[in-house]
Amino acid sequence: MMESRHAQRKNEHLSLAAKYYDQVHQHHYFDQVRLIHDSLPEMTTDDVDLHVQLADNLEIECPFYIEAMTGGSDQALKINRQLAQLAHKHHLAMATGSLSIISKDPQSFSSFEIIRKENPDGIIFANLSANASLDQAINAISLLKANALELHINAAQELIMPEGDRDFNWLDNIQYLVSELEVPVIVKEVGFGMSKTTIAKLQTHDVHLINVSGRGGTNFAAIENRRNHDINFESLLDWGQTTPESLLEAHSIRRGKTEIIASGGIISPLDVIKAGVLGARAVGVAGYFLNILQNEGYEALDQTLSEWQVIVKRLLALLGCSSFTELSRVEYVLGTDLLSYARQRHLR
Repeated sequence: MMESRHAQRKNEHLSLAAKYYDQVHQHHYFDQVRLIHDSLPEMTTDDVDLHVQLADNLEIECPFYIEAMTGGSDQALKINRQLAQLAHKHHLAMATGSLSIISKDPQSFSSFEIIRKENPDGIIFANLSANASLDQAINAISLLKANALELHINAAQELIMPEGDRDFNWLDNIQYLVSELEVPVIVKEVGFGMSKTTIAKLQTHDVHLINVSGRGGTNFAAIENRRNHDINFESLLDWGQTTPESLLEAHSIRRGKTEIIASGGIISPLDVIKAGVLGARAVGVAGYFLNILQNEGYEALDQTLSEWQVIVKRLLALLGCSSFTELSRVEYVLGTDLLSYARQRHLR
């Protein structure tokens, strides 16, 4: 059966994400964060508990999880099946790709439904655009029996996308969905980071789970610019704040009940730990895991996930932390570029 143009767009995203993967990771922004070693952690690895409480009714068993990647095509179905199987095996939370496509192409739902079929008892985050209606949100949550809903905010991507939206009046709708839905709502960028101003706006609209998703991972500016044959947006390929910059932005304002999640450019267990030190409550990983799956195969990603869980636990012990939330007390220093950013933004 011929796939719809929406499904073809999803396949293009997958193909271009793979094409630009090495180019994106020429710069590793977490290298600008150095942790201070304590030779006397005074604990054992058995003292470490990897569970993280994100909300009153949302607990994950590991501080890193499989972040939103894809859905809506036959190729996406295969990828989501494998990712869901691994999420089930390793007790990892998993976010879906954007379910917005199912209202335009109902046949695409099977590529999302497979996630719950393969992981019947796991933690799943459904994913929709921030302009989704309440009916769309309820439907997505119900169809997947989702434990939370991610609402992605992606103004930069949409503006570069030839068929993208041009209306970004989202805040009131986000607040409405938060107030009406029975599951926690995570508001997530798509790789352009967040400022303290953005985070404060979300807080005043009752959002308490925020994924800053900074520059450094999958570059949707590059992907959409490659798909745009009419206008060249090459000047926006470095748009936005990096993930460490975004975490410093978040750290600089009063958090209250707000929990920060980090994603974007996470390529090692040490990055997971560094994100926690900078204030992240949990860490999503997408591009790095997808690259391993596509280029090295299922078994390679299976081994990677096992190793990451072991290493994260041992790094916590090395730093004298019995839980991920205790990382906020770990000392660190910043590299020249990140320190300059922090000072100019009055974040330190």
